[in-house]
Amino acid sequence: MKITAQEEYGLRMLIRIAGCQSPEGMSIPQLSEAEGLTSPYVAKLTRQLRIAGFINSTPGNKGGYILSRPSHEIIINDVLKALGGALFDNAFCQSHSGGPKLCNHSVDCSARSLWQMVQYTVDGLLNRITLHHLVNPEKESSKLLEEILFSAAPWSVV
Repeated sequence: MKITAQEEYGLRMLIRIAGCQSPEGMSIPQLSEAEGLTSPYVAKLTRQLRIAGFINSTPGNKGGYILSRPSHEIIINDVLKALGGALFDNAFCQSHSGGPKLCNHSVDCSARSLWQMVQYTVDGLLNRITLHHLVNPEKESSKLLEEILFSAAPWSVV
């Protein structure tokens, strides 16, 4: 499994916006410089985040982007799905059926069971993490995330 560049950069920009102390928020040039991305790419990602309802634009010459609601109300799973989609959904099997239009394993597929379980587990964890957990120095965020992981995990982590 891979995290796409769009998911990574979109999340990082959202973390920057959440941590911004200016009432005007962060502008596209500021985000571009902070993340080392082109302005058009930043504009594309901020548009996606705005359409998904995570950020609002502030008016004026010095306008930028601010969170649309408090960081503790922004669920990371929702952000990642808005930027790239789920790891596994029902359309997955249709797009990976092989040569025939109907998958040979459409009735009995143990691989589908695996991907459903992975998605269920990822969703369970990411639904418990908010943007607020990530707007901290790495050491503090890591501690918060470990607490969430260990309190949510029905399995033992080695």
